[in-house]
Amino acid sequence: MTTRQQQANAIRALSMDAIQQSNSGHPGAPMGMADIAQVLWCDFLQHNPNNPEWADRDRFILSNGHGSMLIYSLLHLSGYPLAIEDIKSFRQLHSKTPGHPEYGYTAGIETTTGPLGQGIANAVGMAIAENALAAQFNKPDHQIVDHFTYAFLGDGCLMEGISHEACSLAGTLGLGKLIAFWDNNGISIDGEVEGWFTDDTPARFASYGWQVIEVDGHNPEQIKAAIISAQAETMKPTMICCKTIIGFGSPNKQGTHDCHGAPLGADEIIKTRSALGWHYDSFEIPEDIYASWDATQKGQRIEQNWNDKFAAYTDAYPELAAQYKRRINEQLPEEWGQKTTHYIESLQANSGNIATRKASQNCIEEFAKILPELLGGSADLAPSNLTMWSGTKAISADDASGNYLHYGVREFAMAAIINGISLHKGFVPYGATFLMFMEYARNALRMSALMKIRAIQVFTHDSIGLGEDGPTHQPVEQIASLRLTPNMNSWRPCDSVESAIAWKSAIERLDGPTSLIFSRQNLQPQPRNSATLANVSKGGYVLLDAATTPEIILIATGSEVQLAVEAHRQLTAAGKAVRVVSMPCTDQFDKQSNEYKQAVLPASITKRIAIEAGIADYWYKYVGLNGKVIGMTTFGESAPAEQLFEMFGFTVENIVNNANNLLQK
Repeated sequence: MTTRQQQANAIRALSMDAIQQSNSGHPGAPMGMADIAQVLWCDFLQHNPNNPEWADRDRFILSNGHGSMLIYSLLHLSGYPLAIEDIKSFRQLHSKTPGHPEYGYTAGIETTTGPLGQGIANAVGMAIAENALAAQFNKPDHQIVDHFTYAFLGDGCLMEGISHEACSLAGTLGLGKLIAFWDNNGISIDGEVEGWFTDDTPARFASYGWQVIEVDGHNPEQIKAAIISAQAETMKPTMICCKTIIGFGSPNKQGTHDCHGAPLGADEIIKTRSALGWHYDSFEIPEDIYASWDATQKGQRIEQNWNDKFAAYTDAYPELAAQYKRRINEQLPEEWGQKTTHYIESLQANSGNIATRKASQNCIEEFAKILPELLGGSADLAPSNLTMWSGTKAISADDASGNYLHYGVREFAMAAIINGISLHKGFVPYGATFLMFMEYARNALRMSALMKIRAIQVFTHDSIGLGEDGPTHQPVEQIASLRLTPNMNSWRPCDSVESAIAWKSAIERLDGPTSLIFSRQNLQPQPRNSATLANVSKGGYVLLDAATTPEIILIATGSEVQLAVEAHRQLTAAGKAVRVVSMPCTDQFDKQSNEYKQAVLPASITKRIAIEAGIADYWYKYVGLNGKVIGMTTFGESAPAEQLFEMFGFTVENIVNNANNLLQK
């Protein structure tokens, strides 16, 4: 038996043993793709187990994340800090080997995968980032950004619609450093896929503009030749279609759905060991096999060679080198704080009636001049989302040095690609669509929150206020669902100042994504003193107060703040003591100290009204069961915005009437 076969069988043995011990998992994919993985990791992958964060490493993404024992085996065998005890703890509480690969849990995991199709979309994002960084920083005599993005994927990834969105764009952009491997085993959980998946996948990818190569996924020489050809093709991404046998080596279960999502069973594992010629106990890997896999010394040499290149680059281009290091380390420029503070103060002193989507564009114009790493985009709605600025330069297959991506009508892929760009590092990515169409991207938004990565989403046309397009385009429940997503910060600002502070917060936040929710219609600027201005970043603050202890609190966001302010004026004139709280980001407000939250919303003041043109139920956590919510309980209608606001009760008169009713109780 060759060393290659032994190395691949080590993956198979670890995978079937760990899955059997946990009595849970998917042995078929790791066993079927072991030969492909062995060739890629042993012959080609540029990485350093001693420093999994080395900037110019190749990226490896397991899009078919249910086969997680494949990547855990690879990390363990090649020398990452993943011990055999971690392998034995597969799928157990607090282990480094959860049921699907999770970013942040295990060194060497580049992204969280599991929801099928998103891994390949993340890989497209990483390849875009590599391509753009190379175009911005490389010089003819200094190639400091030069790595590949490799992705494994299965039939399920290809059936999910996001793969069409992302891979189509990858072909259009000519991502020559992206190499995907399709595990073409013809099996999914339900059985043989020919009953529901008969696409001509090679033709599909050729039509996208990919190079397509077909190989026997158990023939190392064919796999090696295919990777060499893929690396040589610099203008097209490559799909290597690997014909494999799921559960390879299992005498009674290989090639069937029986090994897809369940342990092989103790008896079958004994037979599989015999069939593979693997004559070792459970979790036993011979020292010579460990030695053949160990990539630590090779990885150290590879990184040191790059360090020498970067030192020469630093001598030749010191300013570019400093910027590269700053961006890769996710550090903001030294002048960031001073310039953004000055901008916000200038807005407070002088800003007019504009839509917050326009205020957002003004922020991009201002901040992009400070941040060359700001990488924007929109899902075919830039004239409506207002995401372009005077320095916008589109990325294309001919020129990757730009700062803007035209995603086309691909909301889901856009969000997942942004996740990949963020994970790669070097950019602060944002994308945009109408708030209603975050529904298409919802699972990728959830993944950014799960991974706690900086990904910024611009959502415009935030309510029934968009008007005549009607309920198909009018969001109702979307803001609440974003707020209910753990670790997602959602800002709905009321004017230019809150919009700028929201953008600043999103850019500065490194531990999670942010949704920026903006209006189509013009909104009035709100007056603030310096103390009030300082509290906006806390997510909720007292915008207007009573001269004495308030009798009632009005809480509002976005376009409804101006209604609350006018209601405050009328109620105050009638002798009522009223406080107005603007709460552009409930998530940020909830993170504040109890002392601060009590100062804004004292428990002693129980008469409260929340006003937002979104689903009403969310707000009872702030007004209590005895409070009042002026919000949406149905979908919208097709009509001009002003008629809709009156119809659904978003008027000063309705707020005043409800306040008076509460005060009489």
